[in-house]
Amino acid sequence: MARDTGPTDRISRRYGVALFGPSKALERRPYPPGQHGARGARRKKSDYAVALGEKQKLRLQYGIMEKQFRRYFAEAQRRRGITGDILVQLLETRLDNVCYRLGFGSTRRGARQLVGHGHIRVNGRRVDIPSFNVRPGDVISVCENARSVQLATRSVDQTSTRPVMDWLSFDKEKLTGVLNRLPEADEIDTMVNVRLVVELYSR
Repeated sequence: MARDTGPTDRISRRYGVALFGPSKALERRPYPPGQHGARGARRKKSDYAVALGEKQKLRLQYGIMEKQFRRYFAEAQRRRGITGDILVQLLETRLDNVCYRLGFGSTRRGARQLVGHGHIRVNGRRVDIPSFNVRPGDVISVCENARSVQLATRSVDQTSTRPVMDWLSFDKEKLTGVLNRLPEADEIDTMVNVRLVVELYSR
């Protein structure tokens, strides 16, 4: 199962955005990594480089590889509607991301690991595929064994100050969440200009 395992702080500094959550490294050194330091950020980028950077930010934020990202884009193009909005919906309804939004992981990587290790159930059935597509009405719960409950409870406590998205509902006592509906584009802050991503792949 391919996944991105690059250094999160270095990636965040490269793009100037905290893609993986709050980054002290980005706060201390708000310029790209490398020997040129702050001077390296002054170079003017071409339109293609800017669009490519936006695509990379979106891909890295959700922790998926290029080949899989292209499949998501192809699916978004195939469906009726605004391609960029549908693309973000497909990424947001991945099981690992839904678990992250519910607080089962303090980061998307943590939520992905929780799913991959078999701690999560969907509609009562254990699912260990992070890219599993969650549909409206699906119930996401934690396996009943002690280890799974312990891991999920710890993460929920750590993320208690992070609000649950409006398109989700969560029962903290039962460690159960439900995808009530598909998210709208204006409800998701991807920190990315998705329009440029669509234009990049449409060339």
